[in-house]
Amino acid sequence: MNVCSNCSKAASFQCPTCNKLHLPPSYFCSQQCFESSWNKHKLVHTLTEPKKEETKNNPQTDFSNFMFTGSLRPGIVSPKRTIPPNILKPDYADDPEGIPHSELAARTSPIIVYNEAEISKIRKACKIGAEVLDIAGRMAKPGVKTDEIDRVVHEAIIERGAYPSPLNYRGFPKSCCTSVNEVICHGIPDSRELKDGDICNVDISVFFEGFHGDLNETWLIGNVDEKSQKLVQTTYECLELAIKEVKPNALYRNIGNIIAKHAENNRLSVVRTYCGHGTGRLFHTSPSVPHYRNNKAVGVMKPGHVFTIEPMINEGNWKDVLWPDGWTSTTKDGKRSAQFEHTLLVTPTGCEVLTKRLRGTYLDRF
Repeated sequence: MNVCSNCSKAASFQCPTCNKLHLPPSYFCSQQCFESSWNKHKLVHTLTEPKKEETKNNPQTDFSNFMFTGSLRPGIVSPKRTIPPNILKPDYADDPEGIPHSELAARTSPIIVYNEAEISKIRKACKIGAEVLDIAGRMAKPGVKTDEIDRVVHEAIIERGAYPSPLNYRGFPKSCCTSVNEVICHGIPDSRELKDGDICNVDISVFFEGFHGDLNETWLIGNVDEKSQKLVQTTYECLELAIKEVKPNALYRNIGNIIAKHAENNRLSVVRTYCGHGTGRLFHTSPSVPHYRNNKAVGVMKPGHVFTIEPMINEGNWKDVLWPDGWTSTTKDGKRSAQFEHTLLVTPTGCEVLTKRLRGTYLDRF
């Protein structure tokens, strides 16, 4: 049984920041207990540079005693792909443990307001990301290995003079994330082939001219059952509805209310462990944008803010389980999960979707 870090009662709520930073999980018995201990607990985030788990140094993790929640099983993870010397890299790219030192230094910084020159560069990174996600989407078919998707994504990003942001970020071993069926997020591409009836999310992040862009989509692989189709469609709608709320003076905490209402109306649940985030100069920075209702996110949207909204919606319970590889997050009940993500810019009159699709929607892949 997990106990509350504040009062030692039975607990199930996890600190989302600890999870995002890949620190040991911290549990709390309630949102109120979490908030009352925040000033003390946040020191864990600001004073500790997280160390990679031993499993992250060895992609072939030992799963022999792990109780999987669903039918998906890991395949073989190929070696990290190389980066040409002419490609500009983020600070964590060559760090032995992949520590993003610039992110750690900016933990308590206010939300960045980008100027026009910076926004222009973020647009370029986002455009590359959209192009590469489109390429990955056209590959995602039964019989294709997720590692092959990663190879093509890696090469496409390099060809465009950019760096694949996930590569070596806190030790992540690949150039994109591929999350299949019950995997919520951060799935590691491997030798497993996509199967008819799967759903597969591919998360693309690009670092170009000193700025990041971040987006993802979930795709139907072959003939997919109606329940999974509804899950994917509803998740897409959750993101679209949330984007409509983005405008000057809107509260970041209201995003979760919009997403949760639509998901719950369709008898689905919203993952609470992971959230949207600021991006641009840094891969992950403030603001935090939770996707669940009644959250305590801080901040008001202002022109020049750049951040992601990326709801993760589950067929069953919202709770998640982390695989021993330290990355792959799956649903606790083994049911399926879907996700969509865009990088957004707050403009004086509303919102610009920086990672907007080149054409159509996630259904128009072929």
